[in-house]
Amino acid sequence: MSGPYTGPLEKINDNCWRIPKSYRPDMRVDGLIYANDALIDLIRGDQAPEQVANVACLPGIQSASLAMPDIHWGYGFCIGGVCATDPEEGGVISPGGVGYDINCGVRLVRSNLMLEDVEPRLEKLVNELFKRVPCGVGQDGKYSFEPRRLRRLMEDGPRFLEKQGLATDSDIEHTEAKGRLDDADPDRVSDRACQRGQKQCGTLGAGNHFLEVQVVDEVVDERVAHALGLELGQVCVMIHSGSRGLGYQVCDDSLKMLRGVPKKYGITLPDRQLACAPIDSPEGQTYLGAMRAAANYAWCNRQLLMWQAREAFAHVFAKTWESLAMTQVYDVAHNIAKFEEHTVGGKKKRVWVHRKGATRAFPPGHPEVSRLYRDVGQPVIIPGDMGRASWVLVGAAGSMEQTFGSACHGAGRLMSRTAAMKSARGRRIDRELADRGVVARSRSLRGLAEEQPSAYKDVNLVVDVVHNANLARKVARMRPIGVIKG
Repeated sequence: MSGPYTGPLEKINDNCWRIPKSYRPDMRVDGLIYANDALIDLIRGDQAPEQVANVACLPGIQSASLAMPDIHWGYGFCIGGVCATDPEEGGVISPGGVGYDINCGVRLVRSNLMLEDVEPRLEKLVNELFKRVPCGVGQDGKYSFEPRRLRRLMEDGPRFLEKQGLATDSDIEHTEAKGRLDDADPDRVSDRACQRGQKQCGTLGAGNHFLEVQVVDEVVDERVAHALGLELGQVCVMIHSGSRGLGYQVCDDSLKMLRGVPKKYGITLPDRQLACAPIDSPEGQTYLGAMRAAANYAWCNRQLLMWQAREAFAHVFAKTWESLAMTQVYDVAHNIAKFEEHTVGGKKKRVWVHRKGATRAFPPGHPEVSRLYRDVGQPVIIPGDMGRASWVLVGAAGSMEQTFGSACHGAGRLMSRTAAMKSARGRRIDRELADRGVVARSRSLRGLAEEQPSAYKDVNLVVDVVHNANLARKVARMRPIGVIKG
């Protein structure tokens, strides 16, 4: 990611910029970056826009190579990248368009607790969550799945956990794709990946993963907030994690398997990190089977993390989680590839939508939106940083017209982890957060330093772009009051 981007960026409107396909002879479509004037100069700071141009070279790409306002440098695709490919036109599938943490995503849980109920017990609550929710590098959890049960979990997703008494029908109904991608093939998942996954389901991990206790501090749309069960002053829990070591290993195995595949099929790539295969090829199907299995595992991981959070709240408040009304608002993936129907050039097509650091944002009336929310649109959960805010939005009609039903996935990094560590020298990030009213617990001070608020863009600016571009509409903002990090 050395040096800033120096290629063309043409302003289309206040919320979108274009890299024209005339920029390079190998580009098949334009690149489009959703950003406003306040963000575009930050985006020029690394080579992520060049990655947008690289993705525009993929066989079978439709309409444009897209990037959300939280764009930053990633492996192959930028983080914040969206790309749809058509298998009928030689379209490819690329692990770099999903990422190493397959089905990293966010889950939001509401409660009937208000800020005044929680504040007197906040420190006790955060300590209990930190005790019960495994987090940090290499941490195993209390749930272990031997090979036969792990296979079922990867095939069935949270429905398997429901049979164990660890999920409810409501939890599953309010999860994207109901927590299960069809045609998951655990046989495509290596023994090494399975070994890594046996004891990590129900663990948070490290890096930017977190569990936060939050309070709703602004409601923008009262009608939609009511439909989502959210109100001012209400305490919620947000969980951000993915498929842990299992998903990482699936991606690593797949990239090794795909090393010579583009050449085999006569595909020329501008960056070997875009390693890919035609969707209908044996190699493409091998990756898809394993990716779906890892995605189902990730939904189970967030389900078990939520279950442990419910147990912690029940312990601290001496009530059942049901009596605390700790029900799930929604769970969304933001590192995934899905086969969806979209209108391209006036024609309905089934295309593979890669979302890497991008959230599905289907609008009101879409048949894949759960029944309870179909009149308002799919909840779009956007975590910010642990010192400022996170947002809930709902999908808007413009997402289907412009971005294959996609919006941003977070604030987006502004500093590398190395730069964040350098910036934190001589400081105590936990004490700085305490001064903001946030109780933070982490396995290491390094973890807090790498994830300090200033390492991220202002999520409010990012959310403004997708709101103003009619990709997703603002509903409510949540302020963190308790944070668990790896």
